[in-house]
Amino acid sequence: MRVGGGLELLPSGERHGPADAALPPPGGPWEPLTHNGRLVGFAEDPSRSLARRASELGDRLTSERRAYLLGRLGHKLRSALLALQESARGAAFGRHEALEQVYEQAQEVGRRAAAVEAAAIDPKDQARAVVLGALMNLAAPAAARDLPADAVVRAPESVLVEAMTRTYEWMGGEGVRITGERFDGWWRLTFSAPADRKPLAVPEFGESLVRFLVDTHLDGWLDASDPDRALVYLPAYEVE
Repeated sequence: MRVGGGLELLPSGERHGPADAALPPPGGPWEPLTHNGRLVGFAEDPSRSLARRASELGDRLTSERRAYLLGRLGHKLRSALLALQESARGAAFGRHEALEQVYEQAQEVGRRAAAVEAAAIDPKDQARAVVLGALMNLAAPAAARDLPADAVVRAPESVLVEAMTRTYEWMGGEGVRITGERFDGWWRLTFSAPADRKPLAVPEFGESLVRFLVDTHLDGWLDASDPDRALVYLPAYEVE
């Protein structure tokens, strides 16, 4: 079944890979399920009703996971706000150590609010062709990059920048190595973490948020099975 831009096996929920008619899951033989011209999964015995059910279930799971992620990020934001309020109250009563904490805590509130905004995003800009090498200058300025010049995807640019920035920061920021290669109808980007990588203060800023952005809004697929690297699959755009 297709969930976002990836495939999941039912009932186990095991993630398979990018949703592509040329990349069926193991254990077949399978036939592709299509609904309104869109691949929505694979089945041994496909039917129109099964394709519709797979489409509806995939949409429901995407919506449920978005709601869960927003709930987790909202909880983290409320915690940061409470800490900031407590420090501000202490500073107002002359506690100098509390005053020193206010700036950093305000910065943290801003970071957590930005994560909530990213998860709640409803892209308005139209998808267009974007050269990944140029985009990484903005999303991952201090990364070592080796991306083919013809690595082009079609996506809402604002969401793509957000997703690539989040992936870069999750993998460690400065010192990350990014490489790209063609994989059938996809561009596979590898974000390799540096040896001195530090974990994120809020884990949800990493895999959970990146997966949501890549799978849901970019119609791609995130492979996070290796803790030291992230593989991001994005649909390739053919430049004429």
